[in-house]
Amino acid sequence: MSTDKKIKIAIGADHAGFEYKELLKSYLSNYEVKDFGTHSLASVDYPDFAHPVASAVESTEFTFGILVCGSANGVAITANKHQGIRAAICWLDELAALARQHNNANVLCIPARFVSEELAQQMATTFINTEFEGGRHAGRVGKISC
Repeated sequence: MSTDKKIKIAIGADHAGFEYKELLKSYLSNYEVKDFGTHSLASVDYPDFAHPVASAVESTEFTFGILVCGSANGVAITANKHQGIRAAICWLDELAALARQHNNANVLCIPARFVSEELAQQMATTFINTEFEGGRHAGRVGKISC
């Protein structure tokens, strides 16, 4: 990622992802990170946090989004309802890299119940620091929007 522009990250989670969200906020402290909630372990509805994160990235106010829930499915489905969002569920570091390289993903969705804290941190680092390859992938990405 180019260092010319300050990387801003919108982050959010439901109750199942709350602890990982808190961990990632600290881990990513060298970036400008805005927490869109939730702010406790109390049961909440994931769309209430996925939509604001997706909107923040879609508006280009934020460079990337990170969403965390138990399986990552709910937050990914919700975020991908936004036309300018390409949210990718990742459970391996290689998938985080490919989501950026081939799909120009702009929201990383982490399944907290299925990855370690260390892997969540590594995937965040990889996602943020991996460039979109463009080329043959750009045409494909251009066909995503409805």
